[in-house]
Amino acid sequence: MKELMLGNKALARGLYEAGCGFISSYPGTPSTEITEEAAKYDEIYCEWAPNEKVALEAAFGASLGGRRASCAMKHVGLNVAADPLFSISYIGVSAGLVICVADDPGMHSSQNEQDSRHYAIAAKLPMLEPADSQETKDFAKLAYELSEKYKTPVMLRMCTRISHSRSIVETGERVEHPLLPYEKDQERVMMPAQAKRAHYRVEQRTKDLIAFAETTPINRIEDGTDRSIGIITSQTSYQYAKEVYGDRYPILKLGMINPLPVKKIQDFAASVDRVIVIEELDPIIENHCRQIGLHVEGKDIFPMVDEFSQNIIRECMNEPVPESRSIEDPVPGRPPIMCSGCPHRGLFYTLKKLDCMVYGDIGCYTLGAVAPLNAMDLNVCMGASLSGMHGFNKARGACAEKRTVGVIGDSTFAHSGMTGLADIAYNQSNSVSIILDNSITGMTGHQQNPTTGKTIKGDPAGQINIVALCYSFGFPKERVRVIDPYDLCECERVLKEELAVDAPSVIISRRPCALLKYVKHRPSFHINADKCIGCRSCMKIGCPSISIVPSDNKAGHRAEIDATQCVGCGICQQMCRFDAIESVDGDTHAPLPESVNAQDVFGKEGC
Repeated sequence: MKELMLGNKALARGLYEAGCGFISSYPGTPSTEITEEAAKYDEIYCEWAPNEKVALEAAFGASLGGRRASCAMKHVGLNVAADPLFSISYIGVSAGLVICVADDPGMHSSQNEQDSRHYAIAAKLPMLEPADSQETKDFAKLAYELSEKYKTPVMLRMCTRISHSRSIVETGERVEHPLLPYEKDQERVMMPAQAKRAHYRVEQRTKDLIAFAETTPINRIEDGTDRSIGIITSQTSYQYAKEVYGDRYPILKLGMINPLPVKKIQDFAASVDRVIVIEELDPIIENHCRQIGLHVEGKDIFPMVDEFSQNIIRECMNEPVPESRSIEDPVPGRPPIMCSGCPHRGLFYTLKKLDCMVYGDIGCYTLGAVAPLNAMDLNVCMGASLSGMHGFNKARGACAEKRTVGVIGDSTFAHSGMTGLADIAYNQSNSVSIILDNSITGMTGHQQNPTTGKTIKGDPAGQINIVALCYSFGFPKERVRVIDPYDLCECERVLKEELAVDAPSVIISRRPCALLKYVKHRPSFHINADKCIGCRSCMKIGCPSISIVPSDNKAGHRAEIDATQCVGCGICQQMCRFDAIESVDGDTHAPLPESVNAQDVFGKEGC
């Protein structure tokens, strides 16, 4: 059958057809759908792991146990998994192990633009790079063949455009593979003597894979009519080059990006007058060509940053760029912003009001940094907020402790925030840690995590009790507070109290994400035009439901609430000093909406 498939779905299909039986991942755009799609196949056990390191270790364990396995992550997630990655390269695998990593050129949803090909080179692992959905499915199956033939993990590198674009895929049947027997082997114990011998095996494996790279059809030459230029490229850059030049110039299309062939590239270069390497981000192919004695052009023509496109290729190669049409009026900017009713909004408004230094983290709550809240000072990586705040406070002392907080989401806390909180409890900095518990992994599209009590398929699972965990770290009960972020007065009161205390403390801001299907919202609010004086106080929270419209009052404008977006959270109502924001029944002091019962929202400890 043929089907129009998202790249990530095609990868999941390839894992399925290859007989994969175990997948462990942590969600991260643009890789998330790989595991979500794979979970739809009952033949594959799928799980969300607390973080990428755990996911890779679990997948390796499944491989060691004789089952074909995989894990998926985004490029920055590979940083977290790097520790086991290098050791597993030395140890080797039993059943096939495919490590799927999705890079994000252009940083559509990432804090950096790193190139994961460096990891494949550094860890001495084979890496495949598909250029469309069909190749993605096929390369997943090939990856297992290579993994088991050469006893190595195989990396499969996606990127945003391949992960999130669609092309035709011809599907096949699943091929089951029997569970391999486990055999004890002391050479897997990576003590110095065994590790030294393993390194020799890895180097020989690389030589064998180079020989494979010379002949494999996934590294192919496409002939052209004009041999004045020859193009060496891969992945999305190949698609752009083909769209610009068609069959004009010969192209060496590389599907295996590590290790790269030598003779195949040298022969290709000898067949053309001028060699140009087109690749996004770092000059990996270009540097390899120079190392094997070739004169090539690449980053002296093309940029080191951002995604490429057909027109970027044309511009850099001094080719004419086709005329395009555009609308006459400029398109208004549409910056990302927290959703209507987002439970993080009230807390960040309070943090800004108190002029706190906010050490941020990675999640949808990172949007607390954008206008008009501007309530986050920086973010580094998953889990860095609590440990970073601890170091900041230890360095600056009392002058910082009374106004500095660290914020971290529930999923990020489970990912890599617990050790930072342990550091605070153990080394006793006067730090206020705020865990934003919205009952889901929000940023990547509502995936479950160890704090939600549900598996990837929604079945009941073990659940981390965040409050009890804080107690176990050594925080006294009076220093672990649970608040409702919809209650601005409570937020301000508790924050002031904990900032004033000379002891480490934890505030758990708990309310489910407003977009969760089970959350029941209160009817929307509206503006009483006779009471609104146009003071714009309600605009300070940056709620997309609220706007300013012309009015005949003294200010010449007033607020307006879009009933199609408003979920009745009540935060704006608490800010209005003129009682101009009313519920549908005219009540200006309606109770906070109850999404679920109070015990589920606040926990057994209450607030």
